[in-house]
Amino acid sequence: MRSVVLIGLYMAATGLANAAPAELEALREGDMRKLAIHAEPQRGSDVAFESEAGGEITLAQYEGKPVLVNFWATWCAPCRVEMPQLAALQGEYGGEDFEVVTIATGRNDPAGMERFLAEIGAESLPRHKDPRQALARDLGVLGLPVTLILDAEGQEIGRLQGEADWSSDSARAIVEALIADARDG
Repeated sequence: MRSVVLIGLYMAATGLANAAPAELEALREGDMRKLAIHAEPQRGSDVAFESEAGGEITLAQYEGKPVLVNFWATWCAPCRVEMPQLAALQGEYGGEDFEVVTIATGRNDPAGMERFLAEIGAESLPRHKDPRQALARDLGVLGLPVTLILDAEGQEIGRLQGEADWSSDSARAIVEALIADARDG
């Protein structure tokens, strides 16, 4: 009996210590079940990539708010499906409290990127580039699309490999929880 009580107390204490990961885990349904929530935040990256304006930037530019970072390419068929949904998330939630950051990794011609985004109705997404895949390599991005969730400190707290339905109620609930957590934090 004593061991059962001790196990219960341990689980309650660890649950309180990791409230954000546990909360996010509980919100994962449908495609969002593919979202791996880390028990502890993982390091971000300070590797530079090309901004759509042409200069170099790092993900540190977005610190202070949760960020959904999506790695994509013009040749990626699953990217064609999910990027309009990411544009809708940015349209609804993007601003001071949250940001969707899309980074074309590998060889992606700027005119081709523009054409791709126009064809799928996602022109509002940023056209950042990682042409040498330095950022993608540093973050362990294998295959496309890959979406990372960074907390307000720039640390990776979740990762989804492959296509997902970012228009789902589950995805929206996760974004809303991230925003609420950042406001409370």
